[in-house]
Amino acid sequence: MNIEVGSYEAKTKLPELLRGVQNGNHYTITLRGESIADLIPAQGNKHSKAAVAVEEMRSFMRSRKAVAGVDLKALIEEGRA
Repeated sequence: MNIEVGSYEAKTKLPELLRGVQNGNHYTITLRGESIADLIPAQGNKHSKAAVAVEEMRSFMRSRKAVAGVDLKALIEEGRA
């Protein structure tokens, strides 16, 4: 979601805006009604990389058939020993 915010409001509410960015919001900062900057998540954001990795793993798992006779829970427990 892209939300327009005036420069004064951006200055006074920066911590709130940053929390919004962490939650997926995008902000366009304006000065006298003209767009001057975008506040968006950083490219190197660890959370976004993790989310992409999780989605890729889920996609991979959906594309494969289940292996008959394998007790996944037992394998997990065996790895914890």
